[in-house]
Amino acid sequence: MAKAAETAYEVIRRGVLSGEFARGQRLREEELATFVGVSRTPVREALRRLNAEGLVDFTPNRGARVTAWSERELEDLYEARALLEGFGARLAATRITADELAALHDTADEMAEVAERGGPVADRLTELNGQFHRAIVTASRNTQLDSLVRGVMDVPLIYRTFQRYSPERLLASQMHHRELVEAFRAADGEWAESVMRAHILAARTTVLQSLRRDADGASSLDYAKLDTNGE
Repeated sequence: MAKAAETAYEVIRRGVLSGEFARGQRLREEELATFVGVSRTPVREALRRLNAEGLVDFTPNRGARVTAWSERELEDLYEARALLEGFGARLAATRITADELAALHDTADEMAEVAERGGPVADRLTELNGQFHRAIVTASRNTQLDSLVRGVMDVPLIYRTFQRYSPERLLASQMHHRELVEAFRAADGEWAESVMRAHILAARTTVLQSLRRDADGASSLDYAKLDTNGE
């Protein structure tokens, strides 16, 4: 049973983060059980776990939906990320090993190469970005940060952050990554914390502006439908 619940958790979580299960989408236990290849009991356990992580809204006997975060909640989430990951970067600056720093440099290089290719690169950038940020948290050597940061890092993935970046904004993001590597190389915690906070708050602005444009576009479409229907 434990293995089945873990499998259900991993599959459903991956579906939520990848966008396969859209924001606000109803998650039916029977359909998920068939999709994962397990019974409904481990699916229910997985939904409870995802609810605790904030990725799913689950109420027993009422069902579950993928969490649709409000603008205010997203603002709060990015502020929390800036504080937590900024602190993690400060610690990592004096605790990161030479091998970890080399790996971080390689990840930043690969992200820059992917970004320069153009085309549909958002998914690969999302994967590499998560790898970059998790490596910094690991290098902080603070055991409590890992679980705290994971919860607030994963939610923005639902909003497919890199799909919302302009070429200019994408370039700025890669420059932040480069600067973070340099701050770690200099063992300058204050510099690393400052760059990390600026990096995350800039991402917040990009995501929120994009969501507002989406909302404005949807409103315009609704009005156009009303005009067409003569209502």
